[in-house]
Amino acid sequence: MSHQWPAETAFRRLDLYVRDQTCAFCEAGLHVCTHRNRRVFTLQGPWRLVVRLGHCPDPNCPGYRGTVSPWEEMGIAPPRLTIGWDVFAWIGHRRFARHWSVPQICGELSDSHAIDLSEDAVEDYVRKYQVMVAARHTDLEQMRKAYAQTKSLVLTIDGLQPEKGHETLYVVRELTQRRVWFAEPLLSSTNDEVRRVLARAHQMAGALGIPVAGWMSDKQEAFLQGIAAEFPGVPHRYCDNHFLRDLAKPMLEKDSHAKVQMRRKVRGLRTIEQAVLRGESKNAVSCDPEDSEIREPSALAAPPPVASNGETAAATFTAEAPPRDEEVVGVACAAELVAAGPSPAGQLVLDYCAVVRGILNDDQGGPLHPPGLRMADALTEVRASLERNLETKKGGPRPSHCSV
Repeated sequence: MSHQWPAETAFRRLDLYVRDQTCAFCEAGLHVCTHRNRRVFTLQGPWRLVVRLGHCPDPNCPGYRGTVSPWEEMGIAPPRLTIGWDVFAWIGHRRFARHWSVPQICGELSDSHAIDLSEDAVEDYVRKYQVMVAARHTDLEQMRKAYAQTKSLVLTIDGLQPEKGHETLYVVRELTQRRVWFAEPLLSSTNDEVRRVLARAHQMAGALGIPVAGWMSDKQEAFLQGIAAEFPGVPHRYCDNHFLRDLAKPMLEKDSHAKVQMRRKVRGLRTIEQAVLRGESKNAVSCDPEDSEIREPSALAAPPPVASNGETAAATFTAEAPPRDEEVVGVACAAELVAAGPSPAGQLVLDYCAVVRGILNDDQGGPLHPPGLRMADALTEVRASLERNLETKKGGPRPSHCSV
């Protein structure tokens, strides 16, 4: 990847040589054919790698057309990247272990390590990091070490659709070690396509030499037929989340109907907010520059009269006589008071409206915590809070006709 280095960058030079000076094919002595200069970022500062490439001088040797690089170069930085392994691992750890954003990673690299990388470069490194982690995660030797003490496997499969219009991503996981085996996007969910994914899982289980004790899915027809064909005799169980969701479907339908009724009853939030803002603008005052007294800007609040020719009288007033200085100051004072925000009482009403709007828009919870019941409980708490405020304000019980 190309990178523009600042002219004042101070590099530390490191010379790298090929340790084995003989050709691997003909055992002839290697000649240094060229040098490769690499500039890389490391957490210890920028380095300049001077890499001496070896070349077999015999034209008849199979190794004549290739060059030999020092192994130390690969240990310092990945091929064709402008960062070392330490920076590469640092970026991947911050992105996936700590869930940092790309701009946050760029800022921290610049502030703490004086490494200036663009967001595009960091995103490219993150993608390469994902590919390397996925390749290591599916390596059979690593998987054999992870499953050395495992007696049986429990596999699951499910389809995930990242965004509407994109192909479905089918993920195969193993539950005893809580490990994702692989994920594969499929353009269609036909039996043949799904069976191809299950066949890959069968090959991986066979390579590990561990029997599959069971499968778990949402029991789509393609899963049922594919698992029965690839894993004959293996129990196939229903996913508990899908089971609860299907079991609670009649209750969730009633819960959804209750939400609709509550939303119909709790309405007019925007009208209340507009009334509060209009009241604040009407209470705005203008300042008299001569005696510094506060007076109502009644003339400013009235609409301009309409002239006989259809134009407003304000235009005629502006052309014939300019407004007085105190009127201009009154308009400015009123605008400043409105821009300063509502009064404490008005802000309290706006906060209540924001809370109720958030309650009405909350659809989370699932079958174990129905959103309609959560909405009813939250609205009850808001109603109790309003009752306490009214009792404190008026010193008596809340009127029976008031509602949230």
